[in-house]
Amino acid sequence: MGPRAALRTKVQSPLATAAEAAGLRWISVEGGPPIPRVHQAEGGRLVIDEIPHGTPDLQAAVTFGRRLAALHLTGADAFGAPPPGGPREATIGAAPMTNEPAPEWPEWFASQRIQPYARQAGIDVDEVCRRITDLAGPPEPPARLHGDLWSGNVLWGADGQVWLIDPAAHGGHRETDLAMLQLFGCPFLDHVLGAYREVAPLADGWRRRVKLHQLFPLLVHAVLFGGGYRSEALAAAGEALRG
Repeated sequence: MGPRAALRTKVQSPLATAAEAAGLRWISVEGGPPIPRVHQAEGGRLVIDEIPHGTPDLQAAVTFGRRLAALHLTGADAFGAPPPGGPREATIGAAPMTNEPAPEWPEWFASQRIQPYARQAGIDVDEVCRRITDLAGPPEPPARLHGDLWSGNVLWGADGQVWLIDPAAHGGHRETDLAMLQLFGCPFLDHVLGAYREVAPLADGWRRRVKLHQLFPLLVHAVLFGGGYRSEALAAAGEALRG
């Protein structure tokens, strides 16, 4: 027998534990990015594989882009659908996040991912919500999202692979994951996106919609941290309207 793999223990709320464990299992798909295995999820205690850190490199970035496309293309039952066994009332970071299935993305994104956080942050994005159907681009089927795909949840492993951790998984629009990946920077980002598009081409105008999709995480950050995130969210709303 080889050495026993190291484990990572997270202590959090029972709700967050249930949501994260269900999300990790759901986004672990054939051909997708590697995901830490869940060993225990009871109460507020989550035990998963510890992934040794490595160094970002070009080939890993290309492989990651292809695997992320495979994850998204696995699909979901509906926009807003929680992972099987995951709670309706989930979390994104330390903020609550509702997973309520809906048939159409624009209305769901406005009502479930923009308006609740805008109200809490005291930010007026009503015009974005009124115009959401026009801003949304061509219809797409629900994608299987990581849901909190900022660079801190993209782990460059010592094994030369890019692992995904700490999801807020749900069914959504794949451009949301990609926009979040761009929000705080990602090593070799152009190569990640280029490899992704080779497997799963994006609809025309996707670059113009980045700020629309980034509005969700920026509003969450405005709720949690305030400060400059409020002005960033307002700026993103303005850019989304200008397209």
